Amino acid sequence: MARLTRPGSLLGRGFTLIELLVVMVIIASLLTIAVPRYFRSLDHSKEAVLMQDLSVMREAIDQFYGDRGRYPETLVELATEGYVRKVPVDPMTKSTETWVVVSKDDDELGGVYDVHSGAKGETRAGVPFAEL
Repeated sequence: MARLTRPGSLLGRGFTLIELLVVMVIIASLLTIAVPRYFRSLDHSKEAVLMQDLSVMREAIDQFYGDRGRYPETLVELATEGYVRKVPVDPMTKSTETWVVVSKDDDELGGVYDVHSGAKGETRAGVPFAEL
């Protein structure tokens, strides 16, 4: 019987359907392991950024109070007066407008005594974002 392809030709070379399916199953198995870890690391990094942003803003509020003897009226005032470059974006809500401002009981001292995230939900440790 005659061969349809010559021994050196590329026509007879290639992957069978079974070989392609096996490779796809292996890739899918690896993805089922990697994707959840990727999303957990994203959540962890967002929490770390939130904690850092809160720490920076609280320190800027304290410095503002130390310099001026009053608290800033808004978070924007912290930025305009140079205590922070700009109001950070809440990594959970992706907005600069969702920060929850806590005022001091004494109205003479200003408006922003503390700041919290306005995000719903809680951290991986079970602490609500609004209590950080």
